[in-house]
Amino acid sequence: MFEPATASNRDIVGLWQGSLKFQGMELRIVFHVDKDSTGALKTTMDSPDQGAKGIVVDKTSIVNDSVAFEVKIISGGYYGVLQSGDSVMIGFWKQGGVSLPLDIRTIREVAVIRHPQEPTPPYPYASEEVSYTNTESGFTLAGTLTKPSSGGPFPAVLLITGSGPQNRDEELLGQKPFLVIADYLTRRGIAVLRVDDRGVGKSTGTFRTATTIDFAGDVKSGVTYLKSRTDVISNKIGLLGHSEGGIIAPMVANQSKDIAFIVLMAGPSIRGDRIICLQDSLISAAMGVPAQIIRHNLQRDRTVFALVASESDTSKLKARVLSSIEQSMADDTLTGGKVNHEDAEANANQITSPWFRFFLTYDPAPALEKVDCPVLAMNGSKDLQVPAEENIKGMNAAFSKSGNKRAKAVILPGLNHLFQKAETGAPLEYAKIEETVNPAALKLMGDWIEETVK
Repeated sequence: MFEPATASNRDIVGLWQGSLKFQGMELRIVFHVDKDSTGALKTTMDSPDQGAKGIVVDKTSIVNDSVAFEVKIISGGYYGVLQSGDSVMIGFWKQGGVSLPLDIRTIREVAVIRHPQEPTPPYPYASEEVSYTNTESGFTLAGTLTKPSSGGPFPAVLLITGSGPQNRDEELLGQKPFLVIADYLTRRGIAVLRVDDRGVGKSTGTFRTATTIDFAGDVKSGVTYLKSRTDVISNKIGLLGHSEGGIIAPMVANQSKDIAFIVLMAGPSIRGDRIICLQDSLISAAMGVPAQIIRHNLQRDRTVFALVASESDTSKLKARVLSSIEQSMADDTLTGGKVNHEDAEANANQITSPWFRFFLTYDPAPALEKVDCPVLAMNGSKDLQVPAEENIKGMNAAFSKSGNKRAKAVILPGLNHLFQKAETGAPLEYAKIEETVNPAALKLMGDWIEETVK
């Protein structure tokens, strides 16, 4: 339909932005159009509200007043018609067989969401670049240790990131929660170590093939490192884990009996397959997905997850999961039974990866029941990824079974998975919120840690 653009075609060089509206949500799409040394158009795409930048647009085409930005990685792109003196395009967004109306217009710059809680140097405390080795894997972990600028030795806390490759600030969708948490706690007299995940930033190793067990080994190495420092009180070292980090912290506390305390921010207390089913349903509902689609997807997930639990052979599992996903696509009457083999294979690869298989079948409850150090478990009432009601209930059951009188579980009203004040709790809100971590959540953990290490 479209032919490659040439230098003689109409000038669309610049920034173009529009808001994609679907299921009650809005998502900004930005195209950066430029020319290379030969005069040919080259384009990249951002999705600021998802924290995605610099996505390559494989083909930019323009014929008369019709423009196309084709993006292979999403199996679609944008198709529009120039209007209003070439400053507006009226068109549609196409992705995975779905088309949505999308109008884009020229802008001078992309609006950046401010995050006023993020500290900037000079800091009123010492900040040190550190590294140490996980002797079992041979990988080097790199991070930042912040501590009060005078006095000491100090109690310390090691921050543990959530799922997915994270840097030491746990940077996600433009938010840097661990940077803000480290700043807050250090100002209160606590040394804080935050670390790049293996294979991320300045840490060596491979993230892709690792499981939660491997990450727990990295955390144990961090504890050993903190114990080696003369400016840290060796029997007052605690762990603070967010999301998957809330699974890892109890694991490490049970293997290192001198852990002084653990803080679980949105830490799961129920099995991974239940977590995924809950979060998929809740997030879909918050985005306005019809109940019929939610039920269909939930049945698909339960069928596939049962396969993961029953089949140990990886090659057989992948074939069975792929077949099940494609059958679910064929049975979906709302999409006309269209089977997208590329999407099905991508989903099967993810579900049968080492990390996902472990997460789906791991039950955190037994580990929580063995923890005998002080525990603060905290969830936001609008957390749709690790739903508060189910997980805090599981936490309380585990603490009751273990008889741990120094454990408490708290639900903070109105906060999402990142502990921001939120409207719906949907992940698409994360990047749009100026707040990084709600002050009430910071004060709760700060007060509790301070009291615990006295």
